[in-house]
Amino acid sequence: MTSNGVRMDRYPTHSIKGVKFRAGHALPFGTSLIPGGVNFSVYSNHATACTLVLFEKGAREPRLEIPLPEAFRTGNVWSITVFDLDIEMLEYGYRMEGPFQPERGHRFDSSKVLLDPYARAVGGRDRWLTPQEPGTPYPFRSSMLFEDFDWEDDIPPDLPMEDLVIYETHVRGFTRHSSSGVRAPGTFAGLKEKIPYLKALGVNCVELMPIFEFDEWEHSRRLPDGSLTVNYWGYSTMAFFAPKAGYAATGHMGMQADELKTLVKALHAEGIEVILDVVFNHTNEGNELGPTLSFRGLDNKTYYMLTPDGRYYNFSGCGNTLNCNNPVVRSMVLDCLRYWVAEYHIDGFRFDLAAILNRDQNGAPLTNPPLLETLAFDPILGRTKLIAEAWDPGGLYQVGSFPNYGRWAEWNGPYRDTLRRFLTGEEGQVAPMTQRVEGSPDLYWWRATNASINFITSHDGFTLYDLFAYSQKHNLANGEDNRDGENNNISWNCGFEGETNDPEINALRLRLVRNAYAILMTSQGVPLIVAGDEFGRTQKGNNNAYCQDNEISWLDWTLAEKNADLLRFVRGMIHLRRDHPILRKRTVYGRGGGAPYPQLSFHGTRPWYLDRSGYNRVLAWMLEGETADGTPDAVYVAVNMYWDGLQFVLPACPGNREWRVAANTSLPSPQDFREPGTETPLETPGEIIVGPRSVMVLVST
Repeated sequence: MTSNGVRMDRYPTHSIKGVKFRAGHALPFGTSLIPGGVNFSVYSNHATACTLVLFEKGAREPRLEIPLPEAFRTGNVWSITVFDLDIEMLEYGYRMEGPFQPERGHRFDSSKVLLDPYARAVGGRDRWLTPQEPGTPYPFRSSMLFEDFDWEDDIPPDLPMEDLVIYETHVRGFTRHSSSGVRAPGTFAGLKEKIPYLKALGVNCVELMPIFEFDEWEHSRRLPDGSLTVNYWGYSTMAFFAPKAGYAATGHMGMQADELKTLVKALHAEGIEVILDVVFNHTNEGNELGPTLSFRGLDNKTYYMLTPDGRYYNFSGCGNTLNCNNPVVRSMVLDCLRYWVAEYHIDGFRFDLAAILNRDQNGAPLTNPPLLETLAFDPILGRTKLIAEAWDPGGLYQVGSFPNYGRWAEWNGPYRDTLRRFLTGEEGQVAPMTQRVEGSPDLYWWRATNASINFITSHDGFTLYDLFAYSQKHNLANGEDNRDGENNNISWNCGFEGETNDPEINALRLRLVRNAYAILMTSQGVPLIVAGDEFGRTQKGNNNAYCQDNEISWLDWTLAEKNADLLRFVRGMIHLRRDHPILRKRTVYGRGGGAPYPQLSFHGTRPWYLDRSGYNRVLAWMLEGETADGTPDAVYVAVNMYWDGLQFVLPACPGNREWRVAANTSLPSPQDFREPGTETPLETPGEIIVGPRSVMVLVST
């Protein structure tokens, strides 16, 4: 019997050059072990012939090519079982014959050996930035993995969505810098060594930028100054089922899967979930001038959105757009995510440019997109977090209206933009700020607050420190004459562009960073922070470091020591959020709390009165409820974005308790954050002075 329960007679019926084979099973797609051999199955609706190409691992030329007889075709699926293969030394691909008629959407080219879309591993990029031998005819080959990892008793943490504090990071950049102090810099193993740091910081979810196999040499260039630009971020997928071998210290030994699984297992042991940033909106095959590596040569018309004259729709901004609501492509996406959940114990996925997943084959938005609905109700993905970047470069912006089926959360772009405007002192932001700190009921009033992923910075754009150090982007290092990257950054350099020795400017910048964290951690919704922001990482004003595999992108861990006071404050605010469940309620919409206080109330410098006029730069809010053990609890947050200090008269503390100061960003460390039990009593009961451009957080005791 095979692994899928189908009876398999083990005898071959054909042979070529001593290699024996027979007709295979159409399902499952990809490769699967059967008694005595390997089953290969690949889909193509329009191919007229299929040849399986077998390589010895690392060999320049194929070992054997097996044309599949027409009898090995079931519907539009070609399948073959090959016997007596050395799995550990096996690499393979396909040649597909068919029409080359671009105007009709067909781009078959039998000179190309194509990657299997379901390949569990890919050869050719086993070590990061290993130069490819010039003239290599078949640089990328599919290979198999043994799914024999011992997970022991690993159980995903399955944390409530609203309890997450998400930490976005790049696997390589997190530990590649010499200051990281790990044994295997820039790898899954290196990240594993930093788990104690993550645990101490208080984050309970790591979101990894793309780890599916991609080609870091894609679009690489040597610039006139000698620097090299590469595909560093990895938002250009080559193989959706294969972990990036170049991110594994053991990738050259074919152990990348085990190394990644060991990382996930270790994170789970510390109660930390793992979310993968996945890119199903396009592939690395680009536009009409791009390479033929897999999908284009297998069945271009099925896998990509094409115009009537056979050109590529480019809703992704990267040359092509996957046809995700085609039934075949939709099934591949579902199979892929199921595989990562079942075999890698992944806890969730963040979908890059997810609005594209809502388009039909002609690019029109769908009212009920089959893919999104399928993912929402799939039983294997039933406990998996699904997070959408709910826009695309084609102009489809769906924040607040993304088809969610009660399952999807969204990156909240308006949260980012409103907080940036408020923190940098723009007028007219108090009214929208009330929406953002409440969980954006203007966007999600009919959903839980955990539909909103709140962020101020992400991998794309300025770091949090640079947000207050640069008013303009500085992307010359990318080699595109500063044309790339976002122009509207909603940033403020605090009076000087870039680094300065002015102590007042430097103090103001770090205070604004503290303000950002104080507001983020006291807002309803799910906070997302970016690795290194907690200790003042800078990219020197580069807001589009997608191609920078160097110290522009790598985390400089010496900053954790230099800015230890900032790191201490951020750690404190994350733990304060953890200790006060009222900061992460599933719903506070309508603010209908118990008498005499609502769950959430807004205030100004006077209690129970908020000036919503355009010129106001003051906002306060109070949350009332209980701690995890049922003890009455309240938190009051006062934000003053004026350039002078202001007096705030406080609302009475609920439950006949008293207010104490937990955080005050206008004070030096360690007074800026007080550990639980050491909060500062008020100097004058019933009122506080909130310093210029600063935030105070009070808790009830």
